[in-house]
Amino acid sequence: MRRYGKNPDEDDIRVRPNRKGNRPRTSIRPKHEDAAEGMVLTVDRGRLTVLVDDVEIVAMKARELGRKSAVVGDRVAVVGDLSGVKDTLARIVRVEERSSVLRRTADDTDPYERVVVANADQLAIVTALADPEPRPRMIDRCLVAAYDAGLQPLLVLTKSDLAPAEPLLETYGALDLDYVVTNRDDFLTGGVDQIRQRLAGRVTAFVGHSGVGKTTLVNALVERQRSTGRVNAVTGRGRHTTTSALALPLPGDAGWVIDTPGVRSFGLAHIDPSRVIHAFPDLEPGTADCPRACSHDEPDCALDDWVAAGHAEPARLDSLRRLLATRERREGD
Repeated sequence: MRRYGKNPDEDDIRVRPNRKGNRPRTSIRPKHEDAAEGMVLTVDRGRLTVLVDDVEIVAMKARELGRKSAVVGDRVAVVGDLSGVKDTLARIVRVEERSSVLRRTADDTDPYERVVVANADQLAIVTALADPEPRPRMIDRCLVAAYDAGLQPLLVLTKSDLAPAEPLLETYGALDLDYVVTNRDDFLTGGVDQIRQRLAGRVTAFVGHSGVGKTTLVNALVERQRSTGRVNAVTGRGRHTTTSALALPLPGDAGWVIDTPGVRSFGLAHIDPSRVIHAFPDLEPGTADCPRACSHDEPDCALDDWVAAGHAEPARLDSLRRLLATRERREGD
């Protein structure tokens, strides 16, 4: 048996060719300066639909991005076949810096964050006034997530023909929330102008339980239609008809809406209370004397003295503490 050293120079040594090529590995990644810019419209099993110059193309993430993923709303750089022709595939080589990120977790003990959408600037929280019954704890959780992400919340109440909106609105009066109340006739007659006005020039993500009329509302706002479902008469819960988030343009380039799948839980394990206080500018200065890592709901919290001195309304502090306490309560409570 012949043995060779580490650097054999015999002519009869056979070297097996590398079928994948002999290009050496390198840590230097291409810059792709000629890549086209696009927006991710939807993600489906590793394939992403991206809008590039008004053309929808299908792309996949480049290996060089590693574990960094792209989500709906992301601005990305794309190379390859950008024709949009069927069965063609482009490649996403860069995900641009995000202006905002809306996150949630499966529950309040799950450490894994799920990015819902990127680069939105408004969160429309869609809630039915009846069929199914409204769940204020779910609204609270969505509000906390919106404040944490720096999104402007918009409360959209549907099915006002079945129940009045005033009792629920009184619960959030101290938060000074922008809201819209709709009913069945608004959808049938196209009378959703009051909502369009609030969406103009914005990227708005729609969230809500299944069956609250979220996708029906989106269909009334845009030209592209998505399937809708009905509420189960036994459980009182909606059926999931939207299975993936989808960004849709409003007519006349007036903005974007992002329809997301109906959720039955909205975990807040990732929320830092110190970020939520930013949504309460009348209370935020009062935290200057709070102890380090103050939860803003403890005996030595400086906000109590701040409110007692007349700098803010007590109802505002109560609302802040109710929102911050949502992590300690189940959504159905």
